[in-house]
Amino acid sequence: MILDTLDPIDLVELTERASLQTRMDRKYVVPADAVPVLLRGIEPGARILQIGDERDFAYESVYFDTPDLTSYLGAAHRRRRRFKIRTRTYVDSELCWVEVKTRGPRGSTVKTRLPYDPDDRDTLTDEGRRFADDVLDYTGLYSPTLVSTYRRTTLFLPRTDSRTTIDTGLVWTSALTGGSRALEGRVVIETKTGSTPSSTDRLLWRHGHRPVRISKYGTGMAALHTDLPHHPWRRVLDRHVTR
Repeated sequence: MILDTLDPIDLVELTERASLQTRMDRKYVVPADAVPVLLRGIEPGARILQIGDERDFAYESVYFDTPDLTSYLGAAHRRRRRFKIRTRTYVDSELCWVEVKTRGPRGSTVKTRLPYDPDDRDTLTDEGRRFADDVLDYTGLYSPTLVSTYRRTTLFLPRTDSRTTIDTGLVWTSALTGGSRALEGRVVIETKTGSTPSSTDRLLWRHGHRPVRISKYGTGMAALHTDLPHHPWRRVLDRHVTR
């Protein structure tokens, strides 16, 4: 595969050149068998994140919400002030962060994060709760609601100092019921840029793929809990997820 031929970039350089904590995210759900063809058109000079000998990494995210699902319902009803709280664990390196994602100007995503003990990834410690409260300027009671696991490949695009991620093997597990769903035969491609679309966006558009509304938290909760409102993700659920 073309990914094997790309030059590597290490995590330090990637973070320096394309941290993009405030960014525009565009997400695409693509048939897995279409990815090799797409990658043949990737931007010249693209590099792939490599840590040690590895270029493909396991991720685990644990999402937290209030008892009345303030975070989920804020996204489901497209409220202007909405947020996500999660721990993000890089399983291979045993690194973990607690992250709060909020909405910035013109629909951008703002991610604020704090190093976290991976042993505490399925709970919000007092430190984690204070961090979330400080970012949101709101005191909430949070508990785990959803776990997502997948493998991620990250590409660096030098023309726009942006990133493209390719997520495979996505599985959602409800922390409320224990039920699971998998995104079978599909890959989630995300572009993370400034205000300008990346060459990956244009490549996907040329092949007939358009951005979709998919949220690993929102879509996963809607797939596992069919009684919840799910309008923003209905198209993805109907086309790609068996509920």
